Amino acid sequence: MHEVLRAEIGKGLRVQLAHPAGHVITLLISTMMYLGLQFVLGQGELRQDLLPQTLVAIGGYWFLQYAGLVMVADLIEEKRAGTFTQSQMSPAPPWLLMLGRLITASVFGLAVAAVAALVPMLLAQIAIPLRWAALLPAALLVVNALAFTFLLAALALVSPMIGALQSLFTSLVLLLNGSFLPLNLYPDWLAAAARLLPTTLGIEALTQTLFEGRTLAEVWTGGALPWLLAHTLVLTAVAGLLFVRNHRRALESS
Repeated sequence: MHEVLRAEIGKGLRVQLAHPAGHVITLLISTMMYLGLQFVLGQGELRQDLLPQTLVAIGGYWFLQYAGLVMVADLIEEKRAGTFTQSQMSPAPPWLLMLGRLITASVFGLAVAAVAALVPMLLAQIAIPLRWAALLPAALLVVNALAFTFLLAALALVSPMIGALQSLFTSLVLLLNGSFLPLNLYPDWLAAAARLLPTTLGIEALTQTLFEGRTLAEVWTGGALPWLLAHTLVLTAVAGLLFVRNHRRALESS
């Protein structure tokens, strides 16, 4: 099983590294888009009081968007080329192959998010404090985003509209997860709706530890951490069940 997992990860990494120009263009557009939006929202200036929180939020969005692109584009390409069924003829269970794809998507998603965030930090001198208490919310944020990515991959197995659906959902995340304005500036009803989307609760818990200096016990008592944990568990369960059903349907229709 380890050999199968290693081969799947190696294949994914080779496919992504074969197109470096696409990654460079993605990085340039992502960083310029963020700084441009903040310049417009700041009415002609970069608001130093808003930049740290919004940069953390859009970092979560960049990870979600890029990991999703790697996962979904890979599956769509295999289905179009007719090699999806062949790839499933391995004696390894389907979940192991998907785990390899998720690891590949995580590596590239984290790399793109880190480099894309580093550029605004240097250009606009944005300081983000490092705190041990932020590690758990950051880890849950990554798992939460990957669970949603897995859900998109499950939909990609059977839906020809997955490109439009992915674009719609990720646009909603970008609009509402705090990438433009911190969540505490939203009206209550809009903040409640935004917390239903992936990454929002993770960013809320993460920014509370980073910028408000709260301990994990305080973040738990405040509600952000238990809601993040529950949201991640539900999203993972739904994605897993949907993948099992759609994987069976995809093989039956091949």
